[in-house]
Amino acid sequence: MAIEKSVASASIAEVIDRILDKGVVIDAFVRVSLVGIELIAIEVRAVVASIETWLKYAEAVGLTVDPATT
Repeated sequence: MAIEKSVASASIAEVIDRILDKGVVIDAFVRVSLVGIELIAIEVRAVVASIETWLKYAEAVGLTVDPATT
């Protein structure tokens, strides 16, 4: 029985399409300390998604406001 290995290659356009369709969340925290003294602290939170994807999931968690109710 032979084992076949499938190599799937994706173009950059397919990768970007997938990221915009599904969305990506980047959450990073960097702290630089010297002798127990914090010198620099950087906190980054970024969401990369299409507007359609953002609205679909934001509505599910209550992050959007219905203009009819305001």
